[in-house]
This record gives sequence, C-alpha cells and structure tokens, in this order.
Amino acid sequence: MSELITAELVDLDLSAATKDAAARSLAERMVAAHRVTDLDGFLADVAAREAQMPTGLDGGIGIPHCRSEHVSAPTLAFGRSARGIDFGAADGPADLIFLIAAPAGADDDHLTILSGLARRLMDPEFTAALRAGDDPGTVAALIRGEEPAPETGAAPEAGTPEPADVPEAKAPGAEAPERAASPTDDGDGAPFRIVAVTSCPTGIAHTYMAAESLTAAGRAEGVEVTVETQGSAGFSKLDPAVIAAADAVIWAHDVEVREKARFRGKPLVDVGVKAGINRPAELIAEARRKAERGEIAAVPEGGDGPEAGDGGGPGAEGAHFGVRLRTYLMSGVSYMVPFVAAGGLLIALSFAIGGYEIVDAKSVADHFVWGQADSWAALLNQIGSAAFGFLVPVLAGYIAYGMADRPALVPGFVGGAIALTVEAGFLGGLVAGLLAGAVVMAIQRVPVHPTLRGIMPVLVIPLIASAVVGFLMFIVVGKPIAALQGALTDWLNGLSGSNAVILGVVLGLMMCFDMGGPLNKVAYAFAVGGLADPTDGSLKVMAAVMAAGMVPPLALALATTVRKKLFTKTERENGRAAWVLGASFITEGAIPFAAADPLRVIPSVMAGGAVTGALSMAFGCTLRAPHGGIFVVPLIGEPFLYLLAIAAGTLVATALVVLLKGARRTTVVPAGEAAATAPEARVGATA
Repeated sequence: MSELITAELVDLDLSAATKDAAARSLAERMVAAHRVTDLDGFLADVAAREAQMPTGLDGGIGIPHCRSEHVSAPTLAFGRSARGIDFGAADGPADLIFLIAAPAGADDDHLTILSGLARRLMDPEFTAALRAGDDPGTVAALIRGEEPAPETGAAPEAGTPEPADVPEAKAPGAEAPERAASPTDDGDGAPFRIVAVTSCPTGIAHTYMAAESLTAAGRAEGVEVTVETQGSAGFSKLDPAVIAAADAVIWAHDVEVREKARFRGKPLVDVGVKAGINRPAELIAEARRKAERGEIAAVPEGGDGPEAGDGGGPGAEGAHFGVRLRTYLMSGVSYMVPFVAAGGLLIALSFAIGGYEIVDAKSVADHFVWGQADSWAALLNQIGSAAFGFLVPVLAGYIAYGMADRPALVPGFVGGAIALTVEAGFLGGLVAGLLAGAVVMAIQRVPVHPTLRGIMPVLVIPLIASAVVGFLMFIVVGKPIAALQGALTDWLNGLSGSNAVILGVVLGLMMCFDMGGPLNKVAYAFAVGGLADPTDGSLKVMAAVMAAGMVPPLALALATTVRKKLFTKTERENGRAAWVLGASFITEGAIPFAAADPLRVIPSVMAGGAVTGALSMAFGCTLRAPHGGIFVVPLIGEPFLYLLAIAAGTLVATALVVLLKGARRTTVVPAGEAAATAPEARVGATA
C-alpha cells in the first residue's frame, strides 16, 4: 500500500491567501506525485464538497476533502499557513490545512488511516506538534503515525477533548461502536447513557472527528456515550440492547441517518455534524435536559423525517435563525409539492379535454356518463380540485412538523384548515404552520411529571396546541392575513406591461441563481401557492417560473454540444443528460457545471433565466400545471411564444457560457511536469 503522505506533499510555508488557492497549491503537489490525474476536475469535486458545508473546524484546522474519479490513490497533502486561511470556522482562520483526496472506490485500509487522522486532530498535542515541526519529512511521518507527538507540557485548552487512542486495525465500516470509558454515576447508581450517530457527505473526516469529540466530552462529563459512525465504508450498527438502555440520542449528521426507526421513543438532539465536533458538551447537556423534560422524539421509518436544511444540517439546532426558518418553510413546501403536482396536472388535463367551463360542471357523484368526454373531464377536474384542497393544510402541518416533530402535525393541519376558512390562503398557511410549531415547542419546554410523559405527544400537546392555534387564527391574525392575501392577488391580477416584465426578471434570476437551492425554492413556492386559488396573474407567474427553471440545464447541454473543447469529458457526459433534465424542468441538472465553474456558469444562466422570465410575462403565457416541462406545453396559454421565450433565454445563457469560458486563458501541462509550472497553470485543456 503506497504511503498516504510523503515529504513532497507537505508545505510548511503555504502562501495561499484563500481556501481555493490553498486547495490548488496542495492539489498541484498531488498532481506532481501522480496521485491526481486531472487538476481542474479534482478541484471542481473539492469545491462541490465545500459548497455542501464549510470544512473549517475550531482550533485553526481546515480539512477540504472529497471523493473523486480524478484521484488515482488515496492521498493527503498538508499545508501550514503563517497568516491563516478562512475555511468558514466560527473561531477564525485555519493555519493547519489538510487536503484529503480519496478515489471513488477507496479501499477500507486507506479509509481507516484517514478516519484515524480525523480522530487525532482532536488531540491538542498532535496539532501542537504539527505547528512546531520544521522538517517536511518529520511532519509527514507524524501524520502517518510513525512519529509520536512530542510532549508539549501544556494542558489542553478549555473545552478541548482529551486525546484518545484510536485503533486502526479495522475499516470504519467494520468498527465496533465507540463507548466512553469509565463514566461516573448519575446519582442513582447508573450512568446517564447516550447513543449517537455521526455522518457527513463524504464520510471521511467529519464523521470520525465528531465521534471522537462526543466520546471524549462524554468521558469528561461522566456520561456513557456510544457512537455509531456511518462512514465511507458502511457502518456497524449499534447493539439494540445498547439503544434500548440509552436515556437519550444525539444525531450529528449532514446526510440522512440510516435506519432511524431504531431510535424511536427516545429524547433526541438532531444537529449538523460540525456541532458534534465543536460543541459536544452542549449537545450532551441538551440531551440530558430533554430526557428530564420527557421530550420523546417521533422518529419515522426510513428517511422521511423533518427535512434537513441546506445550510444548517439536519435539525439545524444552534443554526442561525434565518437558516432554521428556511428549513421549516422548505419542509412544508416539499410535502406540499406532490399535492400540487398531482392536483395541478389533473386540473390541466381536465381543461384540455373539456375546456375551462368544466369548472362549472355538476358533481360527478350525482351525474357521470361513461361515454361522455365532458364527464371524464369533470371527474379529473374534481379529483384535482380535491387534491388542491389539501395544499394549505399540508403546508401548515409540515412546517409545524419540521419545527417540532409529530406532536405539531395536528395543530398545524388545524391551523391550515382555518386559514382556508377565513380566506387567508397560502400566506395564512405559512403563518399557521409557524404558529403551530412555535406553540408546540413552547409546550415541550414545560417540565412534566414522569407519569404524564407518555400521553404528552399524543394527547396533551395536540389538544392544547390546536386550541391555541385555532384561537390565534380565528380571532387574532386570520383576518389581517386574509386582507394581505387579497391585496397580493389583486396586485398579481393587475400586473401588466413593465411591471409584469420586471417580476418575470426577478423570478428568472431567483430560479437560476442556486438551481434547486433556497432562492429557487422560494420562487417556486410563490408560484405554486398561487395555483391554490388560480387567477390570470398567478398562472402567468407559474409559467414564468417553470420556463426560467428549464434554462440552466438546457443552456449547458447546448454549450457542451457546440463547444466541446471547453468542457471536460465528464461535463460533456453530463451535458447529454442535461437535455432531458432541462426539458423536464429539473433545474438541478446544471449543478455539476455550476460547482465546477461558478463564476462563469451562474451569471450566464441567471441572465438567460431573466430573459426567459421577462419574455414569458410579456407574452402573457399562462400555466396551470406546476411541473412537467415541455411535456405540458399543450396545456400552456400561448405555447409557441412560451417555447420562443425558453429558446431565447437558452441561447443567451449558452452564448455567455461559451464566451466566458472561451476567454479563460488555459495552459496545457502534462501531469508529470506540474511541479515545475507556475501556480496558475492548469492541467489538461479543461476550462
């Protein structure tokens, strides 16, 4: 097995000023060592991983890392920066930077070494030795574990976990779950027991650092912590008896926890993986408080729990309020969209068969003729309308669910139904969901006698919360929100000329900025909310949103076709798939291109989306279906002008992508000569 790191992969005087420059500098050493085959392709994978979550850690550590098909052997490069580089850590810049490169199919032995390194980064003596080392060979040996960290004589910093011995005999997937050693009693002869799960998108570094941090913090607090690491090579499940005996559960994760149902019926702290690394003592304290209050988490089967936030990690506890609010709203929207899709397409089909007057048809329960097309059209319309009747209650219910789990479902649905009753519409559903979640969270913080804990989530909380939310929606906020909803509807109906075009530009920019991210979802949610009570203005908004959302993948597909040399082989393959994704209104098809070259791709597709949104609004195109891309064009008002708007935006975005990428200066450098090139050199002809 080749050495993971050598002296040539160590830079003790890293001069880079930014994290991208640092990654490039260290990656160039990997290219020179014949460990990375395509510099730009590898850096694109590093950037995509960094976009998921910053890799800076408290204590001056940055660990950019990824799995990539451009890596020929698992490799680690280390750089030490005198001035520090911002990797997004809360406590400031990092001076110790580890670039970890893992092949797409890394073997278990190498993954074991990488996970062992991640754990050792929790050891203050190890990091102190890295800061003191003055010879690249010695530092490389220290990182490989061949040189013991010298005694520094300094006590660990407050809040820093004690180092723990890390066995490296087994792959991460085969490791036995870790247990804190010798916990003290909790006062009644038995220690407080916590089971934890840690995981991150690549399962190489953060997963094992969080596990080590939680284990060490538990040891310091006298709490028995047993951790299951769901890492790169799979995971070894916690013993069911250990879970059954646990008093609380901690999930520190940024990907879905596998087999969630095992933890049902326990107090749960649900956070991102970095919280497990940076503040394990707080998480343990929070778990104890929840257990004392009797807060029992409703853990669903599979992966359909409350939605994870883009930026805050699952649960997002401790995240910025704005991040958590966005998470709650997106939870409601994600559950609402299937109702919108099913109901909207059924209604659109009914109009295609029976015309718009079909909305005035008699109930098919009383009048249905098997051989009459109008009866079938009326049937589709009434089924779709029934599905649409759930939009606002589902939105409110699952916003509340995202905030406070299953006990919040009932007050959320009740509040959403009342929003419809008082004609507060989509906005009323948003407010009702937030109110229900907040009320349930407040009730859950009230200490209760142990005998009541079992009935709190199924009886007491839904009862009290529904009464409170109902009072607020009927008496306090319902009517003002209904007035605001009416004003918004009137404004949309009155849009014409330049006002409509400006709205189309804004919606187009939002749809194309983050391609499936928060801004994209906000624009889409605004559009589908209007379908609940369709007007001419809201149908124009839906048309503009879908048209603009189709532009990014279509533009990149066209660009990879007309100027193949500007793209890597992988990007050209993605381009072929992007034709179908774009035609189907799946904006996320452009994400691989944006991750690889955001400064050129994102502005280009935003310009194209703005053109398409503006033209769609100017042409007066309408759409009753919330999804479907070109496959619902027959159901679109002014279909030919609609396709013209999409084509125009696609051409604008394609031209800008080709122009910007073509203007980028590239230098072709053989992989073996990369060490002798200037830092700005590029490997291969990729743009």
